[in-house]
Amino acid sequence: MDFNITSDFVSGFWNIYVIVIVLVSILWCAWFLWMQGSVKFKPGEVTGHKWDETLEEYSNPLPSWWRWMFYLTVAFALGYLALYPGLGNMAGTFGWTMRGQYDAEMKAAEAKYGPKFNQFLQQDVMTVAANPEAKEMGQRLFQTYCEQCHGGDAGGATSFPNLKDGDWLWGGTPERIKETIAAGRMGIMTPKGTKPDMDAEQVKDVVHYVRSLSGLSADSVRVQRGAELYPQACLACHGPEAKGMEAAGYPNLTDKVWLHGSSEAKMIQIVTNGIQNQMPAFGEFLGPAKVHLLTAYVWGLGGGVTPAAPVAEAAPAAAEAAPAEQK
Repeated sequence: MDFNITSDFVSGFWNIYVIVIVLVSILWCAWFLWMQGSVKFKPGEVTGHKWDETLEEYSNPLPSWWRWMFYLTVAFALGYLALYPGLGNMAGTFGWTMRGQYDAEMKAAEAKYGPKFNQFLQQDVMTVAANPEAKEMGQRLFQTYCEQCHGGDAGGATSFPNLKDGDWLWGGTPERIKETIAAGRMGIMTPKGTKPDMDAEQVKDVVHYVRSLSGLSADSVRVQRGAELYPQACLACHGPEAKGMEAAGYPNLTDKVWLHGSSEAKMIQIVTNGIQNQMPAFGEFLGPAKVHLLTAYVWGLGGGVTPAAPVAEAAPAAAEAAPAEQK
């Protein structure tokens, strides 16, 4: 983002306003310093400020060397504003911008470090994950972009998934992890606590049924009533066996992993009001090579799923040898 204090205003008045305020402030400082230079030193003159009847403040002007230091700061300020942006939307004679410097630094960094990242792009995720150098680079990327949400040990926190436990809302294969990092995810639980869905008591019944599926404490009477409500309230997303749907990010309700908390009150709140949870997209920002490296690091934390081996195609000769009536 370029530094432009008036970029959010559509009226030219604000540009002039900022210029006037800045220049008047600097020139006023210069005038004040000049006025200090005209003050004559009068030995023994006091301001009238007294403390404890013993300490008094003398009315002495600033020393000349001190005033000239302030004059230099005024000159520096005027010179800076002539060369760099600072007066409204004036760019300065150097034409410097934050965006321009950022782009130049990123271009230099890409030229220096890009080949290092790209050398792993041609390797599959599992091979990269086993490379100590790649693992170290991936860890640094994780610490920069992922640690804030998932924790330094990738163990997650409330509403932020644990990346080491093998429980994946959207899938733990290299392809699915890379897709999640690059494109982001949006997890949505629709609210069910209003008519025509369910009233408060029915919500509580369903919550107790769901709690029973993973061994949490539950009222047996409510569990029975909740089991009857589950098909109409939850089956469409979480499936008939409550195992969820990985392809769509619907969680498994039987595996004892609760992303947002497993207390009865929290579960009632989620079922009643719904919830949204977003994983931001990093693909455009990081680029393919860094996403690939970060994918390998996350996959290698211990919870990554090994992709299934491709099914071998039947040999054409075997098909030709089959009896005609079986073809």
